[in-house]
Amino acid sequence: MKTLSRLLRSPEAVAGFALLAGMAAMALLAPLLFPADPLAIAGPPLTPPFETWQHVFGTDRLGRDVLAGLFHGARTSLAVGLAAAAAAIVAGSLIGTAAGFAGGLADEALMRVTDAFQTVPAFLLALAFVSVAGPSLTTVVAAIALGAWTGPARIARAEILSLRERDFVAGARVVGMHPVEIALREVLPNALPPVLALSSVIVAGAVLIEASLSFLGLGDPNRVTWGGMIAEGRTVLRSAPFLSIIPGIALVLTVLGVYLAGEGVVEASAARRSFA
Repeated sequence: MKTLSRLLRSPEAVAGFALLAGMAAMALLAPLLFPADPLAIAGPPLTPPFETWQHVFGTDRLGRDVLAGLFHGARTSLAVGLAAAAAAIVAGSLIGTAAGFAGGLADEALMRVTDAFQTVPAFLLALAFVSVAGPSLTTVVAAIALGAWTGPARIARAEILSLRERDFVAGARVVGMHPVEIALREVLPNALPPVLALSSVIVAGAVLIEASLSFLGLGDPNRVTWGGMIAEGRTVLRSAPFLSIIPGIALVLTVLGVYLAGEGVVEASAARRSFA
C-alpha cells in the first residue's frame, strides 16, 4: 500500500500509467470497436481526418481506415514489447544466474558470449535475424530479445555474486539442496528486483525496434503496425501528412508512457528500501 501511495504521489508515474492505460484500452477494445479486417479497404482513398464519422482519422492511399489501424497497431506494439521484455529478462536472468553461481570457467565463457552480443547494436542484430529468418511476429519478438538479454544477464550476475556467499545459501548447502535448486529457488528470487527494473527500458526499446523493422518492411505482413503505417504515409507525406503523424504520435506516447511508468516504479521502490 505504501508503494502504491508513493506511485500516486509521483506525477511521472501517474502520467505514465495513464498513457499506458489508454494504449492498453485501445489494444483490448480493437476487436470490439473494429471487428473487420483493419487491412481491408473501408472507404475512398486519402479521406482527410474528421471529414466523415465513418473514418474519423481518415483513410490511407488504399482506403484503409486509419483509426482501425491505430487501434490494432496498439495490440501489435504492446504484444511485441511485453513478449520481448519477458523473453529477454527470463533468458538474461538464467544466464546471469548460471554465470554468477557457477563461477570459474563457466562464468568466464558466459560473460564472453555476453560481451560478443553487446558489441552488436540491438537493432542491427534484430535486422539481421529477421532478414534471415523471415518476417513474422514470433521472429520479431525473438530478434528483439536476442539483443536485449545482455543487460539483465549482467545485472543478475552481479546480484548473484553478492548473494551466493550469504548465510541462507550456506544453510541450503548444509541441508543438502542441489546447487541448481539453490540457484533457482533461493538465490535468483532475491536477485530479480534490480533485473525487473530494466523492464521499462526493454519494453520501450522493443516497441521502437518493432516499429523500425515494420517501417523497413520487415514486420509481420499479416498485422497492422504503427511502423508500417508511418512507412505507408511517407509516400504521400506532402499531400497527406496525417498518415505518418497520427501513428507517430501514438508511438511516441507509448514509449513515453512506458518510460515514465518505469521511472515512477523505480523511484517508489528506492524510497521503500530507504525507509525499510
